[in-house]
Formats: sequence, structure tokens, C-alpha cells
Amino acid sequence: MSAPSATAPTAPPPPAPRPPARRGVELCLIVGAVAVALYGYAEVGLADGGRLPPDAAGYGGGLAALALLAHLAVRARARYADPLLLPIAVLLNGIGLVLIHRLDLAPSLGPEAADSQLVWSAVGVGLFITVVLALRDHRVLSRYTYVSGTAALALMVAPIFFPAVNGAKIWIRCAGFSIQPGEFAKVLLAVFFAGYLSANRAALAYTGRQIIRIRRLDRLGWVRRLQLPTARVLGPVLVIWLMSVGVLVLERDLGTSLLFFGLFVVMLYVATGRTGWIAVGLLLAAAGAFAAGSLEPHVHSRVQDWLHPFATIDAGLGPSQLAQSLFAFAGGGLLGAGLGQGHSYLIGFAAKSDFVLATAGEELGLVGLCALFLLYGLLVARGFRAALALRDPFGRLLTVGLASLLALQVFVIAGGVMDLIPLTGMAMPFLAQGGSSVVTNWIIVALLIRASDRARRPEPEPVPGVLEVAA
Repeated sequence: MSAPSATAPTAPPPPAPRPPARRGVELCLIVGAVAVALYGYAEVGLADGGRLPPDAAGYGGGLAALALLAHLAVRARARYADPLLLPIAVLLNGIGLVLIHRLDLAPSLGPEAADSQLVWSAVGVGLFITVVLALRDHRVLSRYTYVSGTAALALMVAPIFFPAVNGAKIWIRCAGFSIQPGEFAKVLLAVFFAGYLSANRAALAYTGRQIIRIRRLDRLGWVRRLQLPTARVLGPVLVIWLMSVGVLVLERDLGTSLLFFGLFVVMLYVATGRTGWIAVGLLLAAAGAFAAGSLEPHVHSRVQDWLHPFATIDAGLGPSQLAQSLFAFAGGGLLGAGLGQGHSYLIGFAAKSDFVLATAGEELGLVGLCALFLLYGLLVARGFRAALALRDPFGRLLTVGLASLLALQVFVIAGGVMDLIPLTGMAMPFLAQGGSSVVTNWIIVALLIRASDRARRPEPEPVPGVLEVAA
């Protein structure tokens, strides 16, 4: 028998097929989103005056131009980004403009806000394009972890030195111009949390003193430990808790406090994988909320409204804003009264901002509300999907944090106007009137676009001959 011949050189494996970029799908969905918003605008005009609004073509053309510019930026610099993120943002922003325009038709609500909201939306899309074009790699943001934390703290403290508006110190007003710094601070905090937790996740997860050990009474004999990290690592956690309580007490802003602390607890859980942090976070949040609700009159009144929403009716003072909101949801029924045919403007000055979801509930019904929540759910789920596919811990945590910001904000606002939790006075993402809010949400979507592009982008093909030289 002859000896076996030498092993023949094997051919390199064929390159993996490139995943489809799906930019055409994105463009088709954007066209559909603009069409839905334009239909809603025309429906409001027909309900109000019996004819199509004369500026419908201008409204649809402006929204389409903004969406097209954003699409071209994604096509140029984020070719493999998730094709659903941008169309969902365009649709939510378009529906929000329609709802605000519909409420503008009620003269009792003050000056018109839809034009201003359209201008702020254009500014937001401009920043979206800037972020997509200028930020080539999201990992660059990890270099500015502590700069982001310091800037966020400064933005959170700044409104304390300005007069309160409607009982809360969350605005900076100067020369007729006003911004809400907390909206920008939440993005900076997400960058800070992602940078800090990705650098210290091992110390948070595996070091420290074990204070309790629980053995489950099942066949697996699974052991659960509750372990506190060292004081050096635990210090920033307590600082964040104290900062959240400070915002709640000094600025009387329950929503921002809940949002900041919820964001940190979620990111801490994702970084360490320890459910004990969720329990600790809930206990600290409950302690802070109980103390603020007992000692701060503004927060105490919000809690009382939540517990007794019809108390003003029983007292002969008429329905409160929360009661009007509940009446609007009940009046909407399954299919709603139709755009422009509801009475949610009776809620008062906050109808365009805090309670804009009540207008959607009354005029679009339960079906319309479910569609809106489905859009928000898709936006958050696609963010989480991008996070799962990312390989770097910083990007994974940052993407989870940004998606969680949207989820927490929707839960806090929807829960408040539906009387599930106390009212917080925050803006529904993309739907509610608020320049700072809509600009910040477009920045969040831009960062999610950039992260999803990195997650879906194929690895560069190896250069022929490089492997042989290295060997």
C-alpha cells in the first residue's frame, strides 16, 4: 500500500453573502408614513371646515422633504441601519403635528403651536442628519464619559435658578426663548452610564461583600446571592440616587426623577445581570418617592389627584385635568370619534403637551391607541435588537439605555394620563408639543441608527495573502 500523499492546500471558504441593506424598504415605508400624516391633516380640515386645508400640500411637502433628507443621510453614511427606525420616527412626528394642529383649532387653548412644532421638528431632523453624518463610530462617545456626566449634572441643576412654571422648575426662559435642559441631560446621562458601567461591570458583578445567600428549594439546588460591591464602586450609584431625589425635591419634577433613576437601574441590571440590583433600585425609588410625596406639596398634590381623580367633582368644583382625560378615553370607545371631532381641548392648557395622548384616545379610539403603542414598541424593540447584535460593551449598554429612555418615557406619561401612576408632566415622545423634547428624540433615533448600522454591517473581507504572510 502506498503512503498517503501530502495534504493538499484547501481553498479558502467562500465569502459570506452580504446582508441586504434594505434602504428601498425604508424609502417605501417613509412614503407610507408621510401619506398617513397627510391623510390625518386633511381629515382634520374636513372635520373643521368641510373642505381640504389650503396648506395641505405645503404641510405634506415639508414633511416629505425633511424625511427624504434624513433618508439620504442614512443611505450615505449608515447603509446597513435598521430600515424601520426612521419611518417610525417620521410617522410618530407626523401624527404629533396633526394632533397639535387639531388642538390649535380650539381657540381656548391659546396661541397656535403646530407651526412652532414643525420648526422644531426641522431642527431635530437637522441634528439627526448631523449626528448620522458626523459620528462615524458610536464608540467615540466612550471617550467623553465623565464630560457627559458633568454636562448632564449642570443641565439638571440650571433650572433651579429660574422661576417655576406650572409648579415645576424645569424650564430656562431667556429673551422669549425657552428650553427644557432635562431633555438633553437624559441623552448625556445615557452616555455617562454606558461608559461607567462598561468600565466597572466586573467590579459591580463579582466583587464586594456577600450579605445574604438564598438556596432555592427545587431539584436544581440553585443558589442565589445578594452581594454588595465595594464602597468605591457603590459610591456613584448612591450619588445618582441622591441626584434623582434632589431633582424631585428642588425642581418638583417627578417625571424626570423617575426617568433618570429608572434608566440607571435598567442599565445597571443589563451590565451586571444581577436581579438584586432591580430590588435595590425599587426600594430606593420607593423610599425617595415616599419622602418627596410626604414633604413636597407639589408632589403631594399629584399623588392625591392620582388617588382621587374625581374628588373635585364631588366637591362641586368641576372635573380636574385628570378626570377630563379619563372622560376623553372613555368617550373614544373602540374606534374613536374621528380626527377633529372630539372634546379633549376641555382639558385645558396641557392638552397639547402632557395630555395629548387623551386626544388620540378620544379621536382615534382604542384601535388608534394600540397602533400608537405598537409603533413605540417596535421602536424600542428594534433598539434592543441592535444592542444584542453589537459586540462592544459600551455600544450595547448605550443602545439599551437609549431604547429604555423611550420605553420609560412612554410608560410614565401613558400611565399618568390613564391614572395608573401619578402625573409627571413630561412630553410624549414625538407626539406632544415641546421643542426640546422633539429635538432630543430625533438625536436618540440618530444614535440608534448609527448603532444598528454597526450591528448589521458585515465584517470586512480578509485581504488575500495577509493570512499566509502572518503565518
